[in-house]
Amino acid sequence: MSRLPDRVWTDGDWDRIRHGYAARDMDEKWNVFTEGDVVLMHRSWTGHCVYEVTFVPAAGGGRRIASAVAEADGERRRNMGDEYDCLMMELIISAIVLGEPAAELRAGLVELAARASGRSDLPSGLVEHSVLGSRSGS
Repeated sequence: MSRLPDRVWTDGDWDRIRHGYAARDMDEKWNVFTEGDVVLMHRSWTGHCVYEVTFVPAAGGGRRIASAVAEADGERRRNMGDEYDCLMMELIISAIVLGEPAAELRAGLVELAARASGRSDLPSGLVEHSVLGSRSGS
């Protein structure tokens, strides 16, 4: 991917990210796990890997994303472009794995969906749930 999130995650965040996240019910759409410095984001129902994200230490501490690959098979998922994938990677980590509110990222998702559909009246909750799902206990 040519576009990556600029965020630097703290060492504490990285500890939590490394432990991943397993979907606990049908409303959750993501399973996240790590292998070394690589974070893999799979759709919970299909098991398909959508994102493979490599983290490296950041100058001054914490971790940042150095590279990422997104599933390109059109039969497995619709390609929405690097801007969408960049936002989704950060949103999955922030909202699903870390349990953060991620309001700005969520608003960006709704904006991108509206732009892609040509509709300005998309219900934000529907957009978020359709691609992000929910996180149990949040």
